[in-house]
Amino acid sequence: MNNMDKIVSLAKRRGFVFPSSEIYGGFGGFWDFGPLGVALKNNIKELWWQEFVEKRDDVFGLDASIIMNPRIWEASGHTGSGFADPLRECTGCHRRFRSEDLNENKCPVCGEKLDKEKKFNILVKTFIGPVEDETALTYLRGETAQAIFVNFDNIQDTFHPKLPFGIAQIGKAFRNEITPGKFIFRSREFEQMELEYFIYPESDEEQFIYWKEFCLDFLSKLGLKRKNLRYYDHPKEKLAHYSKGTTDIEYQFPFGWSEIWGIARRSDFDLKQHSRYSGKALNYKDADGGNILTPYVIEPSVGVDRLLFSLMSDAYREDGKRTVLGLSPRLSPYKAAVFPLVSNKEQLVSKAREIYLEIKKELPAVFDDRGNIGKRYYSQDEIGTPWCITIDYDTLEDETVTVRDRDTAVQERVKYRKLADYLKKQLQS
Repeated sequence: MNNMDKIVSLAKRRGFVFPSSEIYGGFGGFWDFGPLGVALKNNIKELWWQEFVEKRDDVFGLDASIIMNPRIWEASGHTGSGFADPLRECTGCHRRFRSEDLNENKCPVCGEKLDKEKKFNILVKTFIGPVEDETALTYLRGETAQAIFVNFDNIQDTFHPKLPFGIAQIGKAFRNEITPGKFIFRSREFEQMELEYFIYPESDEEQFIYWKEFCLDFLSKLGLKRKNLRYYDHPKEKLAHYSKGTTDIEYQFPFGWSEIWGIARRSDFDLKQHSRYSGKALNYKDADGGNILTPYVIEPSVGVDRLLFSLMSDAYREDGKRTVLGLSPRLSPYKAAVFPLVSNKEQLVSKAREIYLEIKKELPAVFDDRGNIGKRYYSQDEIGTPWCITIDYDTLEDETVTVRDRDTAVQERVKYRKLADYLKKQLQS
């Protein structure tokens, strides 16, 4: 079994990610996140929000509608060929494939010939109102960025920011991918953490460099190994219709190098398009000189699901008989697990529960009294819990517990009344 299979297996077995609608045979390109997956996603999003919004004075948060006026997608170019994937259909089994996923001119499933390439728009259609006709047609958003652009004036009118400034959003997006796959790498429903940073046009190159470095530094803070990250500059012929230049931060997944974060120079395309289609001028008035201008935009956009996948891949290792998910403790779903040494001694179980409830007031923790102590350690190693706390007979005498480190397996005795402070200090180190 290769690492890809092992990570997918661990993700389901330990409650990180489940196939959607599994009891009905699944539903291609959709995934459900279990208790540990939800916790890990929330930790990723919280850290992103802290670094990109809360710690800065120049970025404002937004949570916009998933369904918006369909004219927005016409203005942005999403209903045209700019948001269409090249598609080829097999003349035998009639399966459809993205052209870029094919290595030769025959079906990878049945070996028959492939039809000519066609364009397939991947926006997900829906209808609003009681009648499902063209007048009620709209779309689930294909990205979170457009809601930011159409709220540009609202943020200006309410907060009066000075350039440069940004608007950030975390939210779901939907794309009717032709061939979703590679676990949660390419899905039809996914979550984005997106920032549109509005700048003076002359600072475009400088800001582009700044945000590339800022995003790479953030990934390192999350614990991704630098050797598994690289920049990829899009060649001019492959740039999106709005882009003056785009650099991806790629991660070396078990299946190879691929994008986790895109940093794009969107110029003034979006604001001008929405100004033209809406009739509302989306400009910025310089308070100092009174100049009116259309800002340029730098867009660092990262998918939560892909980032979670890369973090699990990077953290996965096998250490002798145990499997370890060596996540950064700040990301780990549980910060501590609390065990009684044995589960059939009421005094130990009672004391362990008492200590567990005290820790849980301060930090995410879990109680476990199933099976032998060795199996409990290994179970917590596999889900990434950084510290395991064992209550034994000495605890009843001297009020100390054993704290075991996930990565080193080193154990030390700590006064249980000081456990919360001890764990918080470890988290900050």
